Amino acid sequence: MSPFLSLFWVLTGIALLVVLNLKYKFHNIFSLLIAGVFVAIMVGIPLNKIVSTIQLGIGGIMGHLALIIIFGAVIGKFMTESGASQKIADTVIYHCGTRFLSVGLIFIGVIFGIAMFYEVAFLIAMPLVMNIAKKANIPYMKLVIPTVVGATMGHSLFPPQPGPVALISAFNADIVQVYLYGVLVILPALFCAGILLPKFLPGINNMPLNSMIKPIEELAVKDLPSFKISIMIPLIPAVLMILASVVKPLAGNKSELTHVCELLGSAEISMFLATCAAMWFLGVKRGLTPEGITKNVSLAIAQIANVLFVISAGGILKQVIIDSDVGDSIVHVMSNVPFSPFIVAWLITAVIRILTGQGAVAAITSAGIVAPMVGAFNLNPALMVLAVACGSNTITLMYDGGFLLFKETFGISMKDTFKTWGLLELINSVVGLGMVILISHFI
Repeated sequence: MSPFLSLFWVLTGIALLVVLNLKYKFHNIFSLLIAGVFVAIMVGIPLNKIVSTIQLGIGGIMGHLALIIIFGAVIGKFMTESGASQKIADTVIYHCGTRFLSVGLIFIGVIFGIAMFYEVAFLIAMPLVMNIAKKANIPYMKLVIPTVVGATMGHSLFPPQPGPVALISAFNADIVQVYLYGVLVILPALFCAGILLPKFLPGINNMPLNSMIKPIEELAVKDLPSFKISIMIPLIPAVLMILASVVKPLAGNKSELTHVCELLGSAEISMFLATCAAMWFLGVKRGLTPEGITKNVSLAIAQIANVLFVISAGGILKQVIIDSDVGDSIVHVMSNVPFSPFIVAWLITAVIRILTGQGAVAAITSAGIVAPMVGAFNLNPALMVLAVACGSNTITLMYDGGFLLFKETFGISMKDTFKTWGLLELINSVVGLGMVILISHFI
């Protein structure tokens, strides 16, 4: 089959996915399965191998991300219930003051975005932001935008969130490089979307607030965990992952110390240790009974079951693309295109995100398409991770979950949602891609 025909069937499959989602209101799991089977048949995968491809696609994502997603949900639950998230916000705001309030809220957003699922981080952070805006007498949207900018970028670019972890695995990237280059990518994006955008966005001071959202009932200061504990727990995985990558070249590949650090620095074990720390410091040490801890864990897992299965179903289309060698076909087509491979990867991911409305699914699906480009063009895998991650965090349409969450939370119009949520996402994505391309010229 010609490369162009293979690519045509993949795009047709994505279009089918969108139609099933939007017009016929199919659940994402079923629409992803139908689209995956359709593409598999059309690109010539033998009928007796389609089921094994589906199993491998779901199993590959589920096996790699299931524990990470579950542990992330549990950590978020304990941070919310204990008041740890409020403690982080209170401390940062106190030290930033009114002048640097936006910077502090960006920092809060990044921490929440790395530590929790985006929807959880958003719903925890927004009541805090509303309280702060009311106390400081600042138009609420001027503080909402920096917080959301930080949360979306933290969630999209950095492990242990599912999208970045899946991309690191797909491209065999060095996790330390992802963190280091990720900081270089994220800082200009945060400044442009989080600091500059609120200053120049017309109508932001008078944007109506018609929502049902209410400022949270803050816990008494004496009832909150310490700031050190609150900030330490969500950062445990990042610290262990970086430590493992630093020790390996120093101690050697065969060193016992390297093996121990690699175990502790794996996404699953580091998240497990962070979860245990959350249950101990934010649960047991604060008087929560074993039954109460179990109840919180069960509630957290129940709340993310749908997310877990949708992300896993996204692996079906990815595996079909891999098994059908469509990725190699795209490399062949793109070898004659006068664009940077990073731009091509970003465009592919951004289009899938816009069409499907699923950031993690877009990243996972795109990984199957663009992975062969890494070796073919001798690209830095960490930069490809960041380029695809930026593509998965771009402007979205009215059927995207993040778009609707933002719109309905504040009760604003479609126009104002595009002007705020849509624009901040687009700036995040484009500036991030620009930084990836700039860094690629120096390494």
